[in-house]
Amino acid sequence: MEIRPSAELRNNYPLMSKICKEESKPIFLTVNGRGDTVLLSVAEYERLYKLEVASRVMQAKQEIEEGKTYTHDEVIANLMSILQE
Repeated sequence: MEIRPSAELRNNYPLMSKICKEESKPIFLTVNGRGDTVLLSVAEYERLYKLEVASRVMQAKQEIEEGKTYTHDEVIANLMSILQE
């Protein structure tokens, strides 16, 4: 795990970018010794995003199998009641 002060992003961006890209490692940036931001390569971000989408699709499939579904009319009625509030 790479933990670095946020000032290093400004002072040594090329090295930090290389670490993220070549090692597929996130870099945790700190401000005053506390976690603040995570730096990721675009490839790693896209991989994590795809995992999140896949997880949501699997959850939706499970809910369908369990009968946790709504008809079109039920959805529209629910939206209309929210809009009228």
